[in-house]
Amino acid sequence: MRMQIRRLTRLTNGFSKKWENLWAALCLHFAYYNFVRIHQTLRVTPAMEAKLTDHIWTIQELVEALPSGSCGLSLS
Repeated sequence: MRMQIRRLTRLTNGFSKKWENLWAALCLHFAYYNFVRIHQTLRVTPAMEAKLTDHIWTIQELVEALPSGSCGLSLS
């Protein structure tokens, strides 16, 4: 996880100074990891394997699925 989310390391200017920013980044990471990214061993997304969805989501679908204000994000 630390290798995929650079906010967890302080080596760059992109590290999170506020808890809300870190929480939003983690929410997006795990949603992408489970619904968008195809995993090598499963050959599908974890959400498809768990029968939560029947297709691989696009980034646009992921962003549209977020309720307004969830994870500290506002999509206005």
